Amino acid sequence: QVQLVESGGGLVQAGGSLRLSCAASRSIFVDMGWYRQAPGKQRELVATITSGSSTNYADSVKGRFTISRDNAKSTVYLQMNSLKPEDTAVYYCNAVEPPFRYWGQGTQVTVSS
Repeated sequence: QVQLVESGGGLVQAGGSLRLSCAASRSIFVDMGWYRQAPGKQRELVATITSGSSTNYADSVKGRFTISRDNAKSTVYLQMNSLKPEDTAVYYCNAVEPPFRYWGQGTQVTVSS
């Protein structure tokens, strides 16, 4: 069992930046990622990072968001720059340790225009 705790969400103006953090309760050497869910929409992938630090991004965030991980701290980060109002959502941390998938409780990101 793994607990994931997100932090770093908040309210920011368009064009601003936020950095999300996700701390795991124990060492994880598996794929991790960030997903988001806006009101009335399905949860969607934002970015993922493998245990070898290969990354993948949704087209909508490429060039603006950067995912990274610190295995020594069991933490994954999401640096979000040039934020847009359409980035407003609850952001969820995710960790995959086959056959299990774990989710954090979510952190709200609100971008005002």
